[in-house]
Formats: sequence, C-alpha cells, structure tokens
Amino acid sequence: MVLGRVAHYAFDAVLLSAFLAGVRRSTGLTPSVKPDQFSETPNVKKWIDNYLWVGETVMDQSVAFFAASSYFERKR
Repeated sequence: MVLGRVAHYAFDAVLLSAFLAGVRRSTGLTPSVKPDQFSETPNVKKWIDNYLWVGETVMDQSVAFFAASSYFERKR
C-alpha cells in the first residue's frame, strides 16, 4: 500500500516536470529558480534544477519514442 502511494507520487512528480519542460519548449517560460525566492541554501536550487532536468530528459525520450513509432507523424 505504501509502496504504491510512493510510486504514484513519484510518477505524478515526473509528469509535472515533463509538463513544465513542454511549457518551456513551446513558450520559453521557465520557473524562476533564483535563490532569494526559495531559500538561502544552494541545495534547494540544485534540487529544483535536477527536478527540471528530469522533465527535460523524459520529454526528450518521449519525443524520440513517438517519432520512431508508426502511429505518429510530424505535421509542420
């Protein structure tokens, strides 16, 4: 029960991070990670940067997977 809940929260966190990566790519808007807005410790900024990096990686892998699939095609 607890493991399922942790997995669910982890999946939701990755999904949100990928959503933020998509917003960044389509609009150029990114969350501001200035240290004075969150905390004085550099660990918080590093954690947020790593979290957003996970979203970028998931987005890249998803695009590569969908591009290789015959079920999707590019329309420009």
